[in-house]
Amino acid sequence: MPNPFNDQIIDEFRAHKGRVGGWLEGARLILLTTTGARTGTPHTTPVGYLPDGGDRILVIASAGGAPKHPHWYGNLLAHPRVTVETGAFTYEARAEVLTGEERDQAFARAVEAEPGWAEYQRKTDRVIPVVALHEIAQGGPPNINAGSFGEAIKVVHDAFRHELAQIRKEMSTGTSTLGAQLRVNCLTFCQGLHNHHTGEDIGMFPVLADRHPEAAPALARLREEHERIAALAEDLRRAVTAEDTDRATARAEVERLTTELEAHLTYEEEQLIPLLDTVA
Repeated sequence: MPNPFNDQIIDEFRAHKGRVGGWLEGARLILLTTTGARTGTPHTTPVGYLPDGGDRILVIASAGGAPKHPHWYGNLLAHPRVTVETGAFTYEARAEVLTGEERDQAFARAVEAEPGWAEYQRKTDRVIPVVALHEIAQGGPPNINAGSFGEAIKVVHDAFRHELAQIRKEMSTGTSTLGAQLRVNCLTFCQGLHNHHTGEDIGMFPVLADRHPEAAPALARLREEHERIAALAEDLRRAVTAEDTDRATARAEVERLTTELEAHLTYEEEQLIPLLDTVA
């Protein structure tokens, strides 16, 4: 049945490339499209998620602690292939329900990051499921939710800005220790940034260098900045993987990375968006 509340969030999410306001502002949110278990028709639902590194994210079928699982969970049990919209990207994924110790550890990480998950579990007799969504590799470039190459780079950059802002917020609250989920969030961000810059170095930059020789100085600067940012990301990775690292130490590394990365993204947009919008 139509859900006006969800429909409003879905419309806002798509219109603003993953950003929504109100009580969900700043949240990690995806649109999850499942296939109806009985109807076979697609159903799209806004769902919170947790980064989990690699090619997967985690979603939790809490339904706010309701006695029954949410409809989307029953759908993916029947049809495990789903579609994920992140705001920047749309991709197909394979749903896997976590069990045993793996489920318990993932849920404990979620509770450590947001105690509200524990309250949902206390409200219900069912064991709240944790589901891993594994991205299915399609080959070729990613499906970016943009109408031009120039818009695509801005959309991807804004996704990095959004996630980094969320990590900075998480770093500034809570205890002095560094929680397991926050460590995963940082490591996932660093890996995503590495993948993005590698793709630019071996894919986009050579194309632009060939078509726009006058851009050589800007491209050389951007490559150098990639190296500096990679070093800062490695510093952050070492900080969050060290057993004795406290939140203040990790936060200092996040701030160093943020300063360098924001300047880099802004310069790249100024220099490359006009060129990318001429690429057919």
